[in-house]
Amino acid sequence: MTPTYRSPSPDPTMAHRTADATLVVRGADGSPLAGAEVVVEQTRHAIAFGNIGFDFIGYANGEVEATPDSPFGGAGPELGETLSKLYFDLFNTATLPFYWGGFEPVRGKPDTARVLRTAQWLVENGVQVKGHPLVWHTVTADWLRDLPTDEVEAAQRDRIRREVTDFAGVVDTWDAINEVVIMPVFTNEERMNGITRLCLEKGRIATIRMAFEEARAANPDATLLLNDFDMSTAYECLIEGVLEAGIQVDALGLQSHMHQGYWGEEKTLRVLERFSRYGLPIHLTESTLLSGHLMPPEIKDLNDYQIPSWPSTPEGEARQAEEMVRHYRTLVSHPSVQAITYWGLSDEGAWLGAPVGFVRADGTPKPSYDALHGLVKGEWWLAPTTVRTDDEGRVPVRGFLGDYRVTAGATSASFTLDTAGAVSAEVTLG
Repeated sequence: MTPTYRSPSPDPTMAHRTADATLVVRGADGSPLAGAEVVVEQTRHAIAFGNIGFDFIGYANGEVEATPDSPFGGAGPELGETLSKLYFDLFNTATLPFYWGGFEPVRGKPDTARVLRTAQWLVENGVQVKGHPLVWHTVTADWLRDLPTDEVEAAQRDRIRREVTDFAGVVDTWDAINEVVIMPVFTNEERMNGITRLCLEKGRIATIRMAFEEARAANPDATLLLNDFDMSTAYECLIEGVLEAGIQVDALGLQSHMHQGYWGEEKTLRVLERFSRYGLPIHLTESTLLSGHLMPPEIKDLNDYQIPSWPSTPEGEARQAEEMVRHYRTLVSHPSVQAITYWGLSDEGAWLGAPVGFVRADGTPKPSYDALHGLVKGEWWLAPTTVRTDDEGRVPVRGFLGDYRVTAGATSASFTLDTAGAVSAEVTLG
């Protein structure tokens, strides 16, 4: 009789995420391992559960504290150790900053070595890395302002090729271009930046083509995203224009900074349905939920809300934990969602100073960390489970799509469940 055990997620809305596999375990000689006690466990989710890795740049490079000329990576050794343990126990992808203004504030002196070492450190710890972004009009290099537009374009092309080439094999997923809907009309500066001017003169589609074609040429195997915060029909029109122009987009990036309140299931699903009609994978590239007071609804540009202190509160933390579970359940329930990146591990250094993190500024986890961990590494995860194979070496494995390991004694082998529903798999031990 074949032994059975419960799925880590019986939720029918997750059927597209789970496999009911019949695993055949074979010994070193290739014959079925009959009547053997084996341990089956999950080692990685197929879906990307990510966060930003900005905090780790200084820590991964052995820096005691942030230096005056380094805008990223302020976690020292003690906090870095705490945050890294929390990070690696929950997230499997990380986004690192490639904002041109911070990455190359002085022309010809990019911060390649530090960021590359951080990316390598993350990969060594089992985390895949994404770069953000290759082209963006905000936090771009200030020295571009004094260049003629054709030289801005040449410098931008060179910058794309350099970063994608230098980081190939370590960073193979990129936000190729960010927030193009407002790029040519960006007015929040006294003097127009170089990238806004470039996009205004060339047009959105031509600027996007430049970003994707240069990145694709530098690394044909890279996954390249078109990313935006604008969830209006303007983004849909842009996507349609890009696809009609024959530009190869690998995934659509959608941002969901909920500083003014949780979207709710209905709005979130409505957004996902609108953007899934293009047949491309959807990455939730930037998600946030607050554990303090909410930003007033009359604020149009979130960057305009500047206050001296924005504390996390017990009531806000309870709300954040509840909303985090609802938000992730909603996202994972939609088959088009391939990746979810939360925009803030810690409140320390969070965007706008908002209490968005899973971890308080002192390094202690909020209830939202435990709540999400309970989903990703609890309800949606197959922990080490001991079962006995039948006479034909078979054992059932029911779980979320991803990577698994089976162990018998001192011997292990890995296998992957990459198709939902009833499937067959086999491994050979030894």
